[in-house]
Amino acid sequence: MEIIIQPTSDDASVVAARHVARLVREKPNAVLGLATGHTPLPMYRELVRLHREQGLDFSGVTTFNLDEYVGLPREHPASYHTFMWENFFSRVNVRPERIHLPDGLAPQIPAFCRGYEEAIRNAGGIDLQVLGIGGDGHIGFNEPSSSLASRTRIKTLTAETRQDNAEAFGSADKVPVHVITMGVGTIMDAREVLMLAFGSKKADAVAGAVEGPITAMNPASILQMHPAARCITDEAAATKLKRIDYYRWVYDRKPDWQRL
Repeated sequence: MEIIIQPTSDDASVVAARHVARLVREKPNAVLGLATGHTPLPMYRELVRLHREQGLDFSGVTTFNLDEYVGLPREHPASYHTFMWENFFSRVNVRPERIHLPDGLAPQIPAFCRGYEEAIRNAGGIDLQVLGIGGDGHIGFNEPSSSLASRTRIKTLTAETRQDNAEAFGSADKVPVHVITMGVGTIMDAREVLMLAFGSKKADAVAGAVEGPITAMNPASILQMHPAARCITDEAAATKLKRIDYYRWVYDRKPDWQRL
């Protein structure tokens, strides 16, 4: 796993956006796996800027989102459907028919999840999957103890995750208990993975994911097995990495063609 440490979350988000933009320019019909929440917001803002000011073209791009709450209608202000349309889709020229989000109101959730996996396969697989990481190491909504071979499915959220997501709902007890999420195995199938981690609250999870054992108790640790995974952090999220000086040394000495 490549570790890229930047001074601030804004700096890190610019680096992440450059990487996404490079892929879209090199492969206009790229398939992107997208995440929601506070972490990727600055990256989306930078991608919107690149679209408006530099003509970054998303018209051929296909997208698949990681997850969604079960039981929330699309128009609910806390749904990830609303989040993506307000913060990204409506601000760039991605085609609506190329956008895929889990349906939290699907009448037959297992059938929907199988169909979501099939849609990813039919699109040719995900070229680049964007991830955040929870304070307990979860990726998507794959909570600790999730199968590292899991596929898209329904999951039950922990009390910690519901508390972390309480702001959008007003209180933790209003956060849905169940979600649809891509599985860890689904994420690992992506050709590249870009995990973003910002703030001191993520430092333990990042250290475990990058330098700890591969374990279902820190689902992000499986990314150590991915052939093209990058973890982009700010200084605060990197503070507990034992080899932090080495990661900086490597990044500072990259050849120009490898730089983001």
